[in-house]
Parts: sequence; structure tokens; C-alpha cells
Amino acid sequence: MDTMSSIAAVTPELLARYEPVIGLEIHVQLATRTKIFCGCPNEFGAPPNTNVCPVCLGMPGALPVLNRAAVEMGMKAAIALGCEVRSASVFARKNYFYPDLPKGYQISQYDRPLAERGSVEILLDGTTRRIGVTRVHLEDDAGKSLHEGFPDSDRYSYVDLNRSGTPLIEIVTEPDMRSSDEAYAFLNELKLLMQYIAVSPCDMEKGQLRCDANVSVRPRGQAKLGTKAEVKNLNSFRFLKMALDYEIGRQAAILDAGGTVVQETRLYNAATNETAAMRSKEEAHDYRYFPEPDLLPLRISEEWRNRVRAEMPELPAAKRARFTGEYGLRQYDAGVLTSSRELAEYYERVAATAGDPRAAANWVMGDLAAALNAEGKSISESPVPPERLGELISLIAKGDISGKMAKDVFPKMYASGEPAQVIVAREGLAQISDADALGRMVDEILAANPKQVEQYRGGKTAVLGFLVGQVMKASRGQANPAAVNELLREKLK
Repeated sequence: MDTMSSIAAVTPELLARYEPVIGLEIHVQLATRTKIFCGCPNEFGAPPNTNVCPVCLGMPGALPVLNRAAVEMGMKAAIALGCEVRSASVFARKNYFYPDLPKGYQISQYDRPLAERGSVEILLDGTTRRIGVTRVHLEDDAGKSLHEGFPDSDRYSYVDLNRSGTPLIEIVTEPDMRSSDEAYAFLNELKLLMQYIAVSPCDMEKGQLRCDANVSVRPRGQAKLGTKAEVKNLNSFRFLKMALDYEIGRQAAILDAGGTVVQETRLYNAATNETAAMRSKEEAHDYRYFPEPDLLPLRISEEWRNRVRAEMPELPAAKRARFTGEYGLRQYDAGVLTSSRELAEYYERVAATAGDPRAAANWVMGDLAAALNAEGKSISESPVPPERLGELISLIAKGDISGKMAKDVFPKMYASGEPAQVIVAREGLAQISDADALGRMVDEILAANPKQVEQYRGGKTAVLGFLVGQVMKASRGQANPAAVNELLREKLK
């Protein structure tokens, strides 16, 4: 019997004795305009049971018609995951009964999927790991059963069939992950890939990205796999990690006690941070797969495959490598700046205008990010266009303003949307670099501080900082600090 006290904590000591083996099954809703086999709108949030028709309601005699856009999105996802897109794939009926499955079967793919044999690299603690992708296949989604939120939810469940027929890809990995951290990193990289290629927003709150995990443990050094449990209801990255850690600890505790892990499907309860048995694990034969008689085999020509491949954008891993190699960024900074396609594109436009990729990275990740985060805005909502932020940085490089002045100018740019040059000119913030003007200021400060001049010439060179500060104060921060330093040293010789 599972109790919290019987669950082993996932500690380094436990992981020294047991090795977790994890594979994921991920469902990604495709962002097509219409559903996969009919013309109903594919949208979230419509009134219940309004985006439906005889096809997605499973009415007798209604025939499915395959959505070409869904196929192309599935191909893009497969290519991004390094898979081989098959020239011919076959749809099949996956038979099971559930109230939100009006046809009594799901149109999926079984022995001849859309794509196979791919992999994704993840970076964790400075180490790169390659996670195999077994297959990518197309299918239609079921509807949604609602078990709470109604006055009579204690007696009835409600069914919303708007989601029925939504196009999905199912991505099945190899059992290559060895910790909850690796599973977390893989799912994060997969989500990023899907967003980069614009096949899905992957909003987990809207059910656009759903994940089940197959997990087993085995004694370290044992080649034979342990008995796996499938964990469902993982609707956030945090819950995926928590559920896996719980399940690893649960199975290890059973083995430590001399028991046997049962192959079953378990549900994760986020409120208690526990998994609980739901049903015995189904096998493929339980679904009585057979070829879908109403759909011809899907044939994909080499020309079609090449055209879709040519439309692919630069993927996150390639972009990260380019940012470190071409721009000289740190690996961490490259990771932050490629965390969304929009952010990466914004940064590159800033860097191109500024002419200084590292300074551009610091401003985008620093002042701009802080201002956006304070207002809960994304990079696409930035009131400062990338070229204008780049112009601000270039003003520093040219010596027109100091870095300190730029810190004062930026909030005004953010609030007004005005170019930096306009604000600098209007408020008289231009940096003073004219040698004659600075020379006069320096002479005045030296004349007013004879004691510090004597100390400097006596070997106490630290007072130079004081004298620089006095010049900066006299110029209201507008003097060029580098030029002031140089002039002071020259005149103090």
C-alpha cells in the first residue's frame, strides 16, 4: 500500500543504488485553422459543443477528409525532431470507449506512422545528452469530460466536444532519460522547437501540450529494464518533475522492501504530490487497431518533403551555437536570448544596429527585460523597437552619451517611444568630449583642490578618483569620463 512514509526520497544515495529509466509520450495540438478531418474551427474557448459537425460528432455516414495543413505541420515537427518522414503512412482506428469519444474510436496511426527515428539534444549541467525519438504520428483529439465546476458535479460529468477532431501529433521518445531533470529539459526543448516552427503555441493550460511519462527503476548495473508505470495527468513542467520524483521514490521503496512493481497506469494528484493507481496498463492489442477504411494511405513525395524542409527556420540549438560562435556570447546568455524566436530576432536587430553584440545582449537581458517583466509584457509588446535600442547603445560607443546617461535615457524611451537622440537633444544630455571645454573644467577643479593635487603628486594616486568625481559633478555628469581621466593625469604630471 502506498503511503507518504513508505516513499523513498530521491537522494544521491538512492540514485547510486537505482537507475530511473524514463520515456515520454507527448501530445501537441497543431495550430491549424480547422480540425484535422473536417472544416470546423480549431479554436479554444468557444461555447461548449458549438464547433462541431457530423464528422467530429461521429455521426453515421459522415466521412473524414484529411487536412493538408495538419500534415505539413506534422512534417515540420518531425523534421525539427530529426526524424525520417515516411513516403507512405497509414491511418488506423484505435478502438476504446469513453464518453468524450463519440465515434467509439480515435483516428490515429499505428504500424506505419508519419515519421520515425529522430533525436533531440539537451544540455544539462554543462553536459549534452541525446534523447531518441521513436516516432511522430498524426491523430485526432478526443473531446473533453468535465468532472467539476457545475452545481451537480457530485452526480454528473459533462462533455464538451469542441476539442473532438482537433489535430494532434503524438511524439514518443526512447526510454533514454535517467532523471526527472532530464525529462524536464527534454520537454522544455521540445516545446521550444514546436514554438520556433510555429506548429503550436504549446500552452499547457489550454491543453495544447500534454505529457504522459513511462517510468521504471532498476538496480544500478542491471541491463534488464524494470517494470514500468505510465503516469498521466502531467499538465505542467513542474508537475512532470514532481510526479517523476515521487514515482521513482515509490518504485525504489517497493524494491527495497522486496516487493514487485506492477505495470499499470497511474494518475498524478498535484494537491497531494502523489500518484495513484488508475487501471492496468493497456497493450496495443487492447485497442484492436486496424487500418482506417475511410482514408487512403498518406503519400508524401520527395518534392513535398523538400519544400517543407526549405521553409523551416533556424532551430534553437543552431541559433544558440551561432550566438556563441558569431557574437561571442556566453552559453548562458545565448540560451536566454534564444528562449523564444521573437526574443532572438529582436536581439539580432538590436545587435545589428548597435554594432556591439555583447552590449546589445546586456541591454536586452537587463534594462529591457526588467521593464517588460515589471509590466508583465512579452518582447513582442516592447514599446522600444529594436533599432531604437540599438541606436541608444551606439550613442554610448560613439561617446555621444555616457553609460550612466543611457541608463537615464532608456526609461524615457520606454515610456514615450521616442528615439534616444530626441531625448538627449531636448534635455541637453549630450556628453561633453570637447578637449578645450573639458580642459577648462579640469583646470578649475585642480585650482579648487590644491591639497588633493599635492597628495597625488606625492604618490597618493587614489585621489584621482575624487578629482574625476568633482569634474563629473561640475559637468552634471555630462563630461566624458575617459577624457577627464586622461586630461587629469596629463595635467597632474
